[in-house]
Amino acid sequence: MTGCRTRSMSWIGQLWSYETPKVIVVKNRRLGTIYRLLQLLIVVYFVWYVFVVQKGYQAQETGPESAVITKVKGVSTSKGPRGIKKIWDVAEYVKPPEGGSVFTIITRIESTKLQTMGTCPESRTVPNALCVSDEDCNRGEMHILGNGEQTGRCIIAGRGSLRTCEIYAWCPLEDETAISESLQDYVQNFTILIKNNIHFPQFGFSKGNIEGQGFLRNCTYHPVLSPSCPIFTVGFIVSEAGANFTELAKKGGIIGVIINWNCNLDLHPSKCRPEYSFRRLDLQNKISSGYNYRFAKYYNNNGTETRTLIKVYGIRIDVIVHGQAGKFSLIPTIINLATALTSIGVGSVLCDWILLTFMNKDRTYSLRKFDEVWKLEDGNTTAVTTVSSLQESSCIPGSPCTLDEPVYKGPAVEFTIIQDRLEQEQQDGIFPPPGS
Repeated sequence: MTGCRTRSMSWIGQLWSYETPKVIVVKNRRLGTIYRLLQLLIVVYFVWYVFVVQKGYQAQETGPESAVITKVKGVSTSKGPRGIKKIWDVAEYVKPPEGGSVFTIITRIESTKLQTMGTCPESRTVPNALCVSDEDCNRGEMHILGNGEQTGRCIIAGRGSLRTCEIYAWCPLEDETAISESLQDYVQNFTILIKNNIHFPQFGFSKGNIEGQGFLRNCTYHPVLSPSCPIFTVGFIVSEAGANFTELAKKGGIIGVIINWNCNLDLHPSKCRPEYSFRRLDLQNKISSGYNYRFAKYYNNNGTETRTLIKVYGIRIDVIVHGQAGKFSLIPTIINLATALTSIGVGSVLCDWILLTFMNKDRTYSLRKFDEVWKLEDGNTTAVTTVSSLQESSCIPGSPCTLDEPVYKGPAVEFTIIQDRLEQEQQDGIFPPPGS
C-alpha cells in the first residue's frame, strides 16, 4: 500500500515537472564532422531540390483546362476490285471528321458489298454453327457471336460438303466476300495540325500553342530545329512512338500525342511553351493486337435496302494534355523555409544518438547530458541542487531536511548552498529523485 502511494506521488510530481534542453559542447572531431556534414546535406537538399528544382517558393496548379482541335491534310489512293483505282481524301479516311482530340486515320479496309436482308449459311467460325441435319439447328435461336437468327435448316456452307445452320441476316456474310484495300503508301506523309489552348484558372493565365498564322505556313515539327511547330507527319509520330509503320497500317493501333505544359509564371508568358512526346498506347499481344471497327453505308438498290459493310483498320491518335503552372507566393515560401530550419535539427538528434549509443561506454556523456534541479528548504535556508545522475535519496521531498544530512548518494553530484534566501534564484516545484 505504501509502495502504491509512493508511486502515485512520484507520478503526480513528474506531471508538474518541466523539461528544457541543455546545451553541452562536446570536443570530438569525428562527431563534429558528422554533424556539419549532416547540416550541409540538409541545406543542399532544401536549396537545390526544394527551392530550385521543385520551386518550393511558388504556388502550384496542375490539370489545366484544355481544348484541342485537329486537322489532317493529305490524299491517298487504293486499288479496288479488278484494279480500279480510288482516291481517298480527308473526308473519307478521317473518322470522326469533327477534328477533336481523338480521331482515326484509316489505313486499310475490308468491304463487303451488296448486303441485303435474307437467308444464308452461318459462318463456320461461329461456335455450334456446324450441323449434320435440321435437328441440330433451333429455329429462332441466336448465338452471341453469330451473325443472325437461325431458321431451323441445315444447309451446305459454300464450297465443299461442310454444312452449317441457315440464318436470317445481312447476306452475304462479311468473311466470305470481303475485299481488302490498303491506303498505307501515302499515309506516312499525311500532316496533322494540333491546336491546343490551355487555361490555369487559379492564376487567370491562358496560352495557345500557335505563335502566328505565318509561322504555320512553312513549318513541320522537329524536336531540335522546330520544337514549337504544331504540325506533325504521321510517319514521324509512328517512328517516335517506337512502332513499325507497315505492321501498324495493316493491323491498326493507338498512339498518344502527349502535350505537356510546364509554365513558370514568374517569367515572361512567351517562356511558357508546350513539350511534345509520343507513345503507343495499345498493348501488343496476340489476343487483342491492333485497332479496328466497322460501319455501314446504306443505299436503295432497285427498291431493296442494301448496304456495304466496311471493316476499318487504322491509326487512332489520342491527344493527351498535361500541365502545371507555378507563381511566387509568400505562404509556401514561409512554410518551406520553416521546414528547412526545423530539419537542420535532425542532425542534432542523430548526433545525440551516436554520442549516447556508440561513444558513451563509461557514461561520461550521459551523466552530463541529463540533469535534474531540486530545491530543498530548511527554515530560511535554501539549497539548490543540480544532479547529473540520481540513484538514491535519504530525504523525501517535501519533508524537513537538514543540510548536514547526506542528501544524495551517487556519482557526479554538484550542489550549491545559499545561506540567504535569494528570490531571483528560487525555482518552483519539487523534483523527486528516481526510486523515491
